[in-house]
Amino acid sequence: MTGDGPLDPGVAAGDVDAADAEDGEGPPEIDEGRYLYCVVSVDEGSPVEAFEATGVSDEPVSVVTNGGIAAVVHSCEEVYDSADLGRVRRWLVRHQSVVDDAGEAFGTPIPFQFDTILRGDDEAVEEWLAAEGDRLRELLASLAGHWEYRVEVVERDPPSADRLEETDEELADLRERIDGSGEGTGFLVEKQYEKRVETLREHRRAELTADLADRLAEHTREVHELDRSPAADLAGGSGREREGETICRLTLLVAEEREEAVGAALDPVADREGIEVRFTGPWPPYTFVPELGGGEE
Repeated sequence: MTGDGPLDPGVAAGDVDAADAEDGEGPPEIDEGRYLYCVVSVDEGSPVEAFEATGVSDEPVSVVTNGGIAAVVHSCEEVYDSADLGRVRRWLVRHQSVVDDAGEAFGTPIPFQFDTILRGDDEAVEEWLAAEGDRLRELLASLAGHWEYRVEVVERDPPSADRLEETDEELADLRERIDGSGEGTGFLVEKQYEKRVETLREHRRAELTADLADRLAEHTREVHELDRSPAADLAGGSGREREGETICRLTLLVAEEREEAVGAALDPVADREGIEVRFTGPWPPYTFVPELGGGEE
C-alpha cells in the first residue's frame, strides 16, 4: 500500500446508526457504546478469536459476530472530538490501520466513517447485525475480492498561455487585440484572454481524463472522478501544495487479480513527457460503500 489513503478529514465511508449530537449542541453523551470500524464476513475458518488490533486512542479492538458476519469494534463512552489536528490525524491513521488489518484477516470489509459509534454494548451490536444482516451480507458478497485504488495524474510543467496561443487561433487573436488596445479596452480583452486560457486548460484536462477513464474501464468494475484538489490528506498536506497541476483524480473499484492490468493500462499515460501518474492502493472500498441506517440509537 502506498501514498495517501482515501480516509482523510472530511471523507466519509459508509455511515451507520451513530450517536449524533442532540439539538446540534456539542458532542452527545454516551453511557456505553461501541466504536465501529468495519463489518466483515466470517465463517468457521475465520480467525475471530485470534484477531488482535490496537484501535483509536490505543483502545483494544474486539470482534462481535452474528449470522456469518461480524463487526470490528472497541468499547467507548464518548465521541472522539479534538481541536488538535495532529491528534485527529493520529486517530484517523489508527482507524484506517484497524480496517486494513481486518481486511487482511477476513477479506474485503465494509468500512465505516471515523467516529461512528453505536449506543449500547456487544448485545446491541449483535442486534444491529441481525437487523441489517441481509443487506450487509449482500454488500459484502458484492465487494468480495475487490479493493479501492486511487489514480492521480499530475502535469509537472503545464502548457503556458504562450504555448496555447500556438495552437488556438482565438487566443492568438485576443493577444493581438491586447497589444493593439489602449489601457481601458486592453483590460477587458485581457479578461477575455484569461477566460479563454482557462477554458482551453479545462478542455485539455477533460480530454485526458476521459481518455484515461476509457483505458481503465476495461479492467475495473467502477471508475469515479474525484475533486482535483483534495482539502487535506492524512499527512496534513494539501493537494494544492504539490508540484505541477493535477489533471485528474480517479477512484477505482478493482478485483484483486486485475491490479497488474490496471497498472499496465496506466503505463502509456505515465510515459507521456511531463506527466506523472500516482497509483495507490489497495484500500478498503471506502468510496463504494453506500450509507447505512441513520437512526437515533
